[in-house]
Amino acid sequence: MSQRGRSPSVKAPSRLRNVALWCALGLVGFAIAWAVSRPKPTQSNLAASPPPAATAAQETVPNTDRPPGAKPDGMVWIPGGEFTMGGNDPLSWNNEGPLHRVKVSGFWMDETEVTNDQFAAFVAATGYQTTAERAPDWEELKKQLPPDTPQPPAEKLVAASMVFTPPTQPVPLDNFAAWWAWVPGADWRHPSGPQSNLQGRGQQPVVQVSWDDAVAYAGWAGKRLPTEAEWEFAARGGLSHATNVWGNDPISDAAPQCNVWQGHFPNQNTAADGYILAAPVKSFAPNGYGLYDVAGNVWEWCSDWYRADAYARQASTAAAPLIDPPGPDESFDPTEPYAPKRVQRGGSFLCNDAYCASYRPSARRGTTPDSSMSHLGFRCVRTPGEATASRQPN
Repeated sequence: MSQRGRSPSVKAPSRLRNVALWCALGLVGFAIAWAVSRPKPTQSNLAASPPPAATAAQETVPNTDRPPGAKPDGMVWIPGGEFTMGGNDPLSWNNEGPLHRVKVSGFWMDETEVTNDQFAAFVAATGYQTTAERAPDWEELKKQLPPDTPQPPAEKLVAASMVFTPPTQPVPLDNFAAWWAWVPGADWRHPSGPQSNLQGRGQQPVVQVSWDDAVAYAGWAGKRLPTEAEWEFAARGGLSHATNVWGNDPISDAAPQCNVWQGHFPNQNTAADGYILAAPVKSFAPNGYGLYDVAGNVWEWCSDWYRADAYARQASTAAAPLIDPPGPDESFDPTEPYAPKRVQRGGSFLCNDAYCASYRPSARRGTTPDSSMSHLGFRCVRTPGEATASRQPN
């Protein structure tokens, strides 16, 4: 069943906003209200209703750029080109349209999500402390909340992060507090809480990192976060507006193409793909550009401010194609007008067609930049001849 014309019900999983809301509403584990009223689409529906055949105007038009200079370690060259951005397949949300033409310049991109080992090297070199390792600041918290929101008690304003905590039985999908918990002591070193650690997880993507943490790492590495347009172009791997990064075929039950949720969400994961939570990078086949895990595994931060109506605003004010669009000048989500948000892409190991189906390359959501969660990471890019911070928004 197509969801075109509907806006996703998305609430940012802000660590600061959630502290106050949980205290005010008596909720513990407030998290993403993502597709709470969505009728269940099926893979058979997706297979039976592929996107329209690409016309000449929809084809990806690659550049003839060649990789400049030596290949940076762990990065692949994305040649750039012109493509149709957005989604109109049966699983698409309203914030993925309208379709529009975009042209991006060539750039280098990390072939994998940043791993725990890589992030540990950054922390060892700089002494950086992540957002989740710092207690929330009430003065900053107030900026994301409606006026007159009461201040939570001091014992709630502690270093903590969002941890996926599955229920033992089926629950209504509008009760997102049933599978998320605000856990003191959860951070990138302890992704599931203070009792967890990174032993044997060096090649898993780092999680529990905020947008600010990702920007800090990227600057240290001489890189930056990708724009939303760069991310989608790269994730498509040269395919012409396909539904998935591997083409129009649905996810295979027998041989899953990426790490998503199999079974009944959120209480039963059959782990048919081999993983309950995040998988080590390179566990699944890369896309056409040699990028791993651009579908599923963990969500990835982009540099852009998030607006649900970003594409509609662009289509009404700009000629096609857009050239290297940096995204909106400011964020706005009408469901949470006080919360500034940054874009996330790629979906995660929690994606399920009954809930969000966000492993598709056009899927997008916004989350406050102070948010950190069990299924949230990032990867970086580098543009030849460009100062690494020149396209990183404030």
